[in-house]
Amino acid sequence: MSHETSYHMSPEEFRRWGHAMVDWIAGYQQRVETLPVLSQVKPGDIRASLPAAAPERGEPFSDILADVDRIILPGITHWQSPNFYAFFPSNTSGPSILGEMLSAGLGVQGMLWATSPACTELETHVLDWLVDLLGLPAKFKSNTAGGGVIQDAASSAVLATLLAARERATNFQSNERGADGRLVAYVSTQTHSSVEKAVKIVGLGRQNLRQIEVDEHFALRPDALARQIEADRRAGLTPCFAVATIGTTSSNALDPLPEIGRICRENKIWFHVDGAMAGTAGLCPEFRHMQNGLELADSYAFNPHKWMFTNFDCDCCYVADRAALIKTLSILPEYLRNQATESGAVIDYRDWHVQLGRRFRALKLWFVIRHYGAEGLRHHIRRHVQLAQEFAGWIAADAQFELAAPAPLNLVCFRHRGGDDVNRQLLERLNRSGALYLTHTLLGGRYTLRFCVGQTHTEARHVAQAWHRICATAAEISTAPAKAT
Repeated sequence: MSHETSYHMSPEEFRRWGHAMVDWIAGYQQRVETLPVLSQVKPGDIRASLPAAAPERGEPFSDILADVDRIILPGITHWQSPNFYAFFPSNTSGPSILGEMLSAGLGVQGMLWATSPACTELETHVLDWLVDLLGLPAKFKSNTAGGGVIQDAASSAVLATLLAARERATNFQSNERGADGRLVAYVSTQTHSSVEKAVKIVGLGRQNLRQIEVDEHFALRPDALARQIEADRRAGLTPCFAVATIGTTSSNALDPLPEIGRICRENKIWFHVDGAMAGTAGLCPEFRHMQNGLELADSYAFNPHKWMFTNFDCDCCYVADRAALIKTLSILPEYLRNQATESGAVIDYRDWHVQLGRRFRALKLWFVIRHYGAEGLRHHIRRHVQLAQEFAGWIAADAQFELAAPAPLNLVCFRHRGGDDVNRQLLERLNRSGALYLTHTLLGGRYTLRFCVGQTHTEARHVAQAWHRICATAAEISTAPAKAT
């Protein structure tokens, strides 16, 4: 009698290689600060290391794991390095990784309450926890007309809420007849680009997105917003959606929520607040002043996958009126009908976002909150802010540098006084060294370096080393012979 191979990994093999994988990850965490932060490969290097065709026969897992070191690791920019100061934190942690592992192991498809009740109910409960932990308005809790949902990213949160805003503004007719070209959305010149993408997707069109000027601190100017809304109304247009930001990507600017919220309420405009990174700071009571006015918002989103030790992807999106969101996005084909949904007693999160399928993301968030506790999370947020403030102090005290914007939390925007070309050279040399990684922005039309503190294992010594490296590299540039023109 012949015996066919199953081709599957047996439970015994999975146990063996699962342990090996955890050992590899633990070892990576221990050595990541010794690796070049920015990947040093050239375009095409990784593909050139891969075979032209997929294997016909399965390969030993030991070979696969070995190729992680040989092929994959050289092409990784190490977001988990304590010397990573670029973009924004995208920090993870042990409990988050273990929660992700369990989610993958369970393989839950959480589109309906009925497809795994624990997936839905844990998500609802953990998001209610966060309303209290962050000091958010009670209207965002599930025992009110509102509630929260985990989206993959803040981009998806703004897309879903803009869709709901479009429908509310047209009495839910756009889904039937399409957008009519008269709906207008408002952002500042510093708002995240995801809003521009969203207005294109939902049919408002780029020409109906208004970018409102900012003040000297790069925060949206309410007076300019009010004037633009009035002008659009006189032109026969319908203002329907406005975004304010708690901590803009470029400079961590804090838009004045109370004033913007009042303008939106007076004009019946859906008011969305983006707290993608800085929202996590609300864990600490002393930073909650930035949330003043949030009670006027129709929706709010922040990303635990940026600064709350929860690996990507995990965005918490709250709405004050879940009925508007559900009415906008709900479609119920016969194959999804079930008794629990028909009863109206459960939440089906498939109705809260664009996609149908959804992973068990709440597990990793639950693991993180329970492992650290509110006390542990606050400790690390405060420590990151303290380190960033120390760095800002060094910048302010050094005659060759200047602060380019206020630094209310953990992002410091600065520049060398030598001008844009010097700052470009400085950034390029720092990143090429592999010792640290920074990114840049333009503030007031000037090239500006960004130093963001927030990785899980960044300590005072790493920030001090970064500052010494920045100063030394700036000195090298200053003493280098000028290029011939």
